[in-house]
Amino acid sequence: MMSIKDKNMDRRGFLKIVGLGAASLAMPGCASASRRRANPSPANKPNIVFIIVDDMGWADLGCYGSKHIKTPNIDRMAAEGMHFTQAYSGCTVCAPARSVLMTGLHMGHTSVRGNTGGIPLRDEDITVAEVLKKAGYVTGGFGKWGLGEVGTPGVPEKQGFDDFFGYYHQIHAHDYWTPYLWHNSKKVPMTGEQGTAQRYSHNRIFNETLEFIRQNKDRPFFCYAPWTPPHGKYQIPESDPAWQMYRDKAWPKNAKVAAAMDTMLDRHVGQLLALLKELNIDEHTIVFFVSDNGAAQRFDGVLDSSGPLRAFKRSMYEGGIRVPMIVRWPGRIKASKVSDLPCYFADVMPTLAELAGASQLMPSNVDGLSIVPTLRGQARKQKKHEFMYWEWHKYNWGKRGNIADGLTQAVRMGKWKAVRHNSNVPFELYDLEKDISEKYNAAAEHPDIVAKIEKYVATARTDPRPQFEPRKPKGRQFR
Repeated sequence: MMSIKDKNMDRRGFLKIVGLGAASLAMPGCASASRRRANPSPANKPNIVFIIVDDMGWADLGCYGSKHIKTPNIDRMAAEGMHFTQAYSGCTVCAPARSVLMTGLHMGHTSVRGNTGGIPLRDEDITVAEVLKKAGYVTGGFGKWGLGEVGTPGVPEKQGFDDFFGYYHQIHAHDYWTPYLWHNSKKVPMTGEQGTAQRYSHNRIFNETLEFIRQNKDRPFFCYAPWTPPHGKYQIPESDPAWQMYRDKAWPKNAKVAAAMDTMLDRHVGQLLALLKELNIDEHTIVFFVSDNGAAQRFDGVLDSSGPLRAFKRSMYEGGIRVPMIVRWPGRIKASKVSDLPCYFADVMPTLAELAGASQLMPSNVDGLSIVPTLRGQARKQKKHEFMYWEWHKYNWGKRGNIADGLTQAVRMGKWKAVRHNSNVPFELYDLEKDISEKYNAAAEHPDIVAKIEKYVATARTDPRPQFEPRKPKGRQFR
């Protein structure tokens, strides 16, 4: 057997091997086996459901001010729990944001920083699923992964998930009428006619989400639900009740479908919460609801998906990275609470680890902070970020490469937000307490603040490893 030295592994690789070895003693290697095991049911390990939808705007929910999209179940979830007004994604696009969420490392350190769809996590990366699995949780994921194509080390079943059903490559996830999905790297054919509710991929993914909860109701579970709507292509079955609500609106077609997708998601959130009550695990389950980044389109004058925020997805302005976040845990989180704590996806791992009593199992170099004190109503005990950091290297799809000088960056420091669109141009500076729409660049008036942010940025990142896609099948973008 090779030694750690022989393998020339870093500390993260060593931790991953040790952690997975420990997990294998406590957990079987597949979900079907895990479902046959006795339930340890530790009282201090809540079930965790983490719903992350795709491209929902900050202002697309009623509880965030939408006047156009009906979301009564999610609004009720906010009324029964806490919603955050200054929660942020890990990035302004899908795959890097999910990499931040999974690893607890911000965009200057996380492994996947490109957004081409199949760039994999490394074997030595440690994910929140691995941390929870080591803590005794059965782990399942249902929806869009985006952090490793089939045949790479980044596939979810090699990154801490007992069960994963859905899309692996995120370009595949653009098609809701796909002829197949994946379950633990095995292709699962989709049945039903094109355009029908039976064939609609999200319906199948949602049903698998509920089945995982049913099958694991008697043991601690982590249900990661990266559901694909309302991401385009904008597709929904004509028979869906949500589409019937909007089909006759005098709106552009994409706006009508996006609104219907949001209302459909709301219905499914309601059904999931009802299932928790039916199974008598509602008060033992904490449910998170977030979006993976800002709205793909603003739909100004129709849906107003970004509300007062500037810009939308692919921008480092608030409309690209500020997201809705709601957390519900009956009896533990007080009802109708609103938090203005600035937090972001790097905080997910430390938060879930603390909830699971597993903080000691995390890597020591995570960039996030646990927000559990805020959830428990102990704001005075809440640690706060001095800086929050984002970056994204713009990609030229025509030439299949990064755009020269295309590194966009943003920093949040207290009330101040700095943005620059290339690494060779000055930072803009905005006072978010006075200027949530980022209309007035105050950099010239506060050179000391800009200098402090620039000093931080000089140490905030390491160069990414090569962001290569795996080899693709002939004539296709994904397997």
